[in-house]
Amino acid sequence: MDDIDKTLINLLQKQGRIPLKKLAEACFISSPAASARLQRLEKQGIICGYQGILDYKKIGYHIKAYVSLEVKPADKLSFYPFIKSCPNVLECDCVTGPYSMLLKVVFPSTDELDNFIGLLQKYGHTQTQIVFSTPVASRGLRQE
Repeated sequence: MDDIDKTLINLLQKQGRIPLKKLAEACFISSPAASARLQRLEKQGIICGYQGILDYKKIGYHIKAYVSLEVKPADKLSFYPFIKSCPNVLECDCVTGPYSMLLKVVFPSTDELDNFIGLLQKYGHTQTQIVFSTPVASRGLRQE
């Protein structure tokens, strides 16, 4: 990756729908050259996709939480398909420490979060932290 690729990635992380022409202008290259670079970055798996960033509260999901879950290695084969099927799970990471999974979830209410945690407890102990505010939202990784 050279400086032009890094600039393209930084711009896309700030505004995923930035027009190709503006991307090219910011990098001082032609639109076809910018397009070719984006295609190469996608082929290499550096750019994995494009998505809209939602304000979950505005669509009725007022509760964001992180749930730590202790999953035994033998249960992972059944846990992974289960957790992939849960639409309220925004992320699920396998982590180090006493809990093996860390889930980022959103729900309309604490009642629904509580029901979900009840389902998770089939796989092991949980610890839940409800988010009060987000001073730094997901912002991507600046390439320098």
